[in-house]
Amino acid sequence: MRRLYHRTSKMVKETGYYDLLGVRPDASDTELKKAYRKLALKYHPDRNPEDPEKFKLISQAYEVLSDSKKREIYDRGGDQAIKEGGGGESHFSSPMDIFDMFFGGGGGSGGRRERKGKDVIHQLSVSLEEMYNASVRKLALQKNVVCEKCEGKGGKKGAVEKCPTCRGSGVQVQVHQLGPGMVQQIQSVCRSCHGEGERINEKDRCRTCNGKKIVRERKILEVHVDKGMKDGQKIFFRGEGDQEPGLEPGDIIIILDEKEHSVYKRQANDLILKMEINLVEALCGFQKVIKTLDNRELLINSHAGDVVKHDELKCILNEGMPFYKNPYEKGRLIIKFQVNFPNDGFLTPEKLKQLENLLPGREEPIQDDNAEEVDLVSFDPTTYRQKSSHNHVYNEDDEMGGRRVQCQSH
Repeated sequence: MRRLYHRTSKMVKETGYYDLLGVRPDASDTELKKAYRKLALKYHPDRNPEDPEKFKLISQAYEVLSDSKKREIYDRGGDQAIKEGGGGESHFSSPMDIFDMFFGGGGGSGGRRERKGKDVIHQLSVSLEEMYNASVRKLALQKNVVCEKCEGKGGKKGAVEKCPTCRGSGVQVQVHQLGPGMVQQIQSVCRSCHGEGERINEKDRCRTCNGKKIVRERKILEVHVDKGMKDGQKIFFRGEGDQEPGLEPGDIIIILDEKEHSVYKRQANDLILKMEINLVEALCGFQKVIKTLDNRELLINSHAGDVVKHDELKCILNEGMPFYKNPYEKGRLIIKFQVNFPNDGFLTPEKLKQLENLLPGREEPIQDDNAEEVDLVSFDPTTYRQKSSHNHVYNEDDEMGGRRVQCQSH
């Protein structure tokens, strides 16, 4: 018996696809797109790997309802009418094709990309020395490859047949009568073919891949880290990703993760180095030897009379990081100076007087006759907090008219 559902002003036979997208049967194209966008991002296999079938069902629903002809057929005859070919040929080969077209992830004509397997992404930890000098790293990965024994067919020639349970759709539909005029439609992954839409008799399955069409293979990659590469930079190995029958292989993408260095800090193409010097070096000059990331030694000169101030920055040109793809040009080596002052009492009063005569004269203060003379003491933030808290107690007493509040003992 054919049963129609009435939602607002539109008559439909089933609401399963509309329910999947969370919209009403009279939803506009804009509402369908908005619903699909939200759900596709939420249930994308990368974000929701434990329930990949949900993404397939959402994509299937959107493919039907976004096509005016298919939507009309679905409204009149339901899911069965679509399965019987009433909607014509599908424009998409997989749920990812719809996702890529919708979010602009593919290339090719009409904004679609060629059918392609999933990319494999791997993070590679590299040192600053490797990015300065260039290096080659060997990386062992496991990936899927098409079974050579059965050529990706899963079994003998002609052994693969369309699943009779789901008729090749990969999903099963169950309809439950909830009450007069109320029916619930539930879609689930086909148990016979596990969502593949096809099956192979066990006796005809390939012994190498057990009918899975793919096998795991160990792949050794040589990753070339070029001079000047940066943290987060990607290195692509085109067509080296997971393989799947009927699909172009995906890519292996290596993302560089720059390790923190004990001496140098990188900032774009500049290198930053902190250097400690004492007061005499800051005032009278110095020579310091530093080692570069390629194990050269640099003798740094600061001439007498060139005063180096605390936290001052100076630089050496062309001694920073090499520019990517232009390694003969380098950034700057920036040195931030930390001037260490001597401890109290490092000179006798007589020596201090001699030092004072050598240094530029001090500025005498202009003071009022009523100015109070105070002394500086070392700052201790812990003592200051305790004293402030103590004073706060007495302030509370003052606010209560100077009365002390005591706990009554029993």
